[in-house]
Amino acid sequence: MKALVYHGPKDVRLDDKPKQEIKDKDIILKVTFTALCGSDLHLYHGTVQGMEPGQTLGHKFMGIVEETGSSVNEVEKGDRVVIPFNISCGNCWFCRHELWSQCDRSNPHAEFGAAYGYTQLMGGYDGGQAEYVRVPFANT
Repeated sequence: MKALVYHGPKDVRLDDKPKQEIKDKDIILKVTFTALCGSDLHLYHGTVQGMEPGQTLGHKFMGIVEETGSSVNEVEKGDRVVIPFNISCGNCWFCRHELWSQCDRSNPHAEFGAAYGYTQLMGGYDGGQAEYVRVPFANT
């Protein structure tokens, strides 16, 4: 699949990357629309700590559910969905209190929230500037 990939400051390229593998709580989304914002420019200019080459950019996107994991019951194949910037598990104390951006289970690299396409410090998740993207915790 095609994806907009960070290679270093002021160096982003449209690369071929493999589609990510789905897990039981995930969906694979066929991206239909995506957007850029000012925070993408910070990444492009290399001013955000933790950005590593190989990261697919993009934290504002929507699309059509292509595939669902075995534990997903909130959406199904063919649904059109908008994906939020932050990634949240739906079960931790923060999520249960609707403090989604503070989820302490979604980021394998730290004890604070995660986001799509926004540095290794924010979980290292590939973003939506791609043909397809894996959306973890799809029931949230």
